[in-house]
Amino acid sequence: MTFERYGDDVLAGDWKNANRTVVPTVDAVRDLVIEEVATGFCGAVLRIEGKLVELEDYRGKVRVFPLGPGFLLEGQPVILRSPAPQQRGTARTASGSFAVDGGKARVALPSRIFVEGRHDAELVEKVWGADLRVEGVVVEYLEGVDDLDSIVRDFMPGPGRRVGVLVDHLVPGSKESRIADAVARGAHGAHVLVVGHPFVDIWQSVKPERLGLERWPVVPRSVEWKHGICEALGWPHDDQADIARAWQRILGRVRTYADLEPVVLGRVEQLIDFVTEPA
Repeated sequence: MTFERYGDDVLAGDWKNANRTVVPTVDAVRDLVIEEVATGFCGAVLRIEGKLVELEDYRGKVRVFPLGPGFLLEGQPVILRSPAPQQRGTARTASGSFAVDGGKARVALPSRIFVEGRHDAELVEKVWGADLRVEGVVVEYLEGVDDLDSIVRDFMPGPGRRVGVLVDHLVPGSKESRIADAVARGAHGAHVLVVGHPFVDIWQSVKPERLGLERWPVVPRSVEWKHGICEALGWPHDDQADIARAWQRILGRVRTYADLEPVVLGRVEQLIDFVTEPA
């Protein structure tokens, strides 16, 4: 047994970099939310111009910064660079699926997916639209689920003619859960799948950090939710046109499935699988 009286050689190995923190490099992809350290400005990537990056915060203010070090991603230092051009043959849809090269939309299936409102339909189209066209699945919006039971009866689901429904605020004890249970127990329940997410509105399915927020504001139950959100964020909210513009601002932050909360991703994928199952 050998005993080294003086221990290891402190100069052995890469001693110069032993305590140096390696700062990762990330691509400045569109809608990546990033913070510029020197100014504290936090916003989403709009575009790259040469060696400059444009960031837009949740109030719509745009600032330009040089690419390189000096940014924070989720609180951690990063080096921002221009993304490399995407190689051919590796394209993916917004849902993460491999894009079908030259794929054409199929004739619509008899089955349908129903969502509560226009905003839900626009979000599903933006993320899953390419996949749904390849599968031949049509998405329709209901303007609420109060009449879901009668809508399902009129549709007359059956083998090869299924109905999938995405519902907001599907939590135990809610009005929505009672409606979903009634449909499941109905005469067509075997050919209908009602799933949902816990959020008050589909807006909350967009990750708050995509808007430069730590979390979505809490809105009192006495205040209409969308108006309350716009007011909390300092956005115009006097009429429906203001609400529509607010939603387009939020939807504009969504580029891929990674911008949405996992609980919503899973439910939409579940509905697509359900309505495309062979009869």
